Amino acid sequence: MKSFEGIAASSGIAIGPAFHFHRGDLHFERHTVTDPAAEWARLAAALEAAQRQIAEISARAKAESGKEEADIFEAHALMLEDPDLLETMQQAIKGQSLNAEAALQDAAENYAQILETLDNEYFSARAADVRDVASRVLRILLGVAESPTAGLTTPSIILAHDLTPSDTVLLDKSLVLGFCTVEGGATSHTAILARSLGLPAVVGAEPEVLEIPPGATLALDGGEGTLTLEPDEALIADYRTRQQAGAQLLAQARKDAHAPAITRDGHRVEVVANIGNIAGAAAALEAGAEGVGLLRTEFLYLEHTHLPDEEEQYQAYRAIIEAFGSRPVILRTLDIGGDKDLPYLDLPHEMNPFLGFRAIRLCLARPEIFKPQLRAALRASVGGNLKIMFPMVATVAEVRAARTILEECRAELLAEGQPVAENIEIGIMVEIPAAALLAERFATEVDFFSIGTNDLSQYTLAADRTNALVAALGSGFQPAVLHLVRNVITAAHAEGKWVGLCGELAGDPLAIPILLGLGLDEFSMNPPAIPLAKQIIRALTLAEAREVAQHALELDNPQTIRAWVKEQLVLYQ
Repeated sequence: MKSFEGIAASSGIAIGPAFHFHRGDLHFERHTVTDPAAEWARLAAALEAAQRQIAEISARAKAESGKEEADIFEAHALMLEDPDLLETMQQAIKGQSLNAEAALQDAAENYAQILETLDNEYFSARAADVRDVASRVLRILLGVAESPTAGLTTPSIILAHDLTPSDTVLLDKSLVLGFCTVEGGATSHTAILARSLGLPAVVGAEPEVLEIPPGATLALDGGEGTLTLEPDEALIADYRTRQQAGAQLLAQARKDAHAPAITRDGHRVEVVANIGNIAGAAAALEAGAEGVGLLRTEFLYLEHTHLPDEEEQYQAYRAIIEAFGSRPVILRTLDIGGDKDLPYLDLPHEMNPFLGFRAIRLCLARPEIFKPQLRAALRASVGGNLKIMFPMVATVAEVRAARTILEECRAELLAEGQPVAENIEIGIMVEIPAAALLAERFATEVDFFSIGTNDLSQYTLAADRTNALVAALGSGFQPAVLHLVRNVITAAHAEGKWVGLCGELAGDPLAIPILLGLGLDEFSMNPPAIPLAKQIIRALTLAEAREVAQHALELDNPQTIRAWVKEQLVLYQ
């Protein structure tokens, strides 16, 4: 029995034989062509064929996973229409007489490498999408059939160097128990699709997993990020028990997804969603979300090749607010800059973008960007339950400056005769230790806090969460992070203010009892995590959660904390 470690990408247990996934050979020779016009026509035909294939895959993804997952492939289709990519390929063929395969590969790889150099987890994951699209077109050019599960006849655990989003959707789900890849991260589209499909998955595993003999018995734990070769009978029995218990719990959770999250002793908390667009709003409501704890407005900017104007933003925000009716929608103002570059903003290059000119710092310095967003949000607030939140706040002065600009926008709109909601709660993201340490001062300036544990963890531990060498240090289960969370909640409650948490920690089943015990008022997470989160809260009493939290704060490392909470959850279920 031998275990391999990786990144937990999609929770669940799988036991079965190993199946190695191998892509067809896409080798080609670079050469010049005598008829560039005909070569360009050949590539154009392949691009059209790829569009048709992607449309079919998108329809399948929508049927199996939902619209938000299908949107991944709509983005793939848009890549095939990208004017810069098309121009680059056309210039290579018509200007340099390069063959279509080489022109395609060069343009796509250059684009993918640019995304990877942005030093951001989101864009690095999108680089894999660019390569996925390019491989599809290349297969068409070379006449290589798309058969990702050729030879798979028995339900198995897939082992691969990597799986693209297309591979993941096209897998025959009746024959796939789970998968383990050497490449990939927890935020890659492949991991997202695995979670939506309910397939246990481990990514970023040790390369030795590719040396496992085909057919060897494997036990995969997507929640812990482990793969065990030839597990013994005791481990298999334990996994089988956990599989059965997990299936029963999840079935009950989905059945009760729209019921409130109330502990056994009557304490209610809000469970809301992190979303980025109207498709996310639909998924959140279906999953039982009681509102939006984080509306990521930067996705609106990332989807455009120009700065979205006030009207474009108003229409997008209004659609989401109307979808939620009287439920709260917390709009986070633009969190862009540094690690999430927008070419049309002409931002300066920075050596350390995570500590640079981003989020509220950028918005305060560029009111021509900030004011249209605030005006759009205020206009969209009428008849809804909008709250506005400022990200990356480090000083009280920043809060006051942002509120001043917001009030200027309100006054302008009223002077123009445009209606604005009378009472809009204003909050800040607590993701910089300075804000957490001085929470009692910030609590007098705002109506609520939302703790962003992803950034708070990396800043507290001085560990870049996009750097695989140190990312594990930036766990939200680090004692220092949990102590800061407690400090924020205590300070806010002392002023009669409420606290939410919208980092990955909020949807982690092992973190939920701790956060509940610390007094968190609102849990905001990705929609698929909502039913189970509510079920865990209902299984506890507030008194039990407080005991869990108190003991967790006395432990000295994330691994010990997670293991101890896991034991307590078994006791309370």
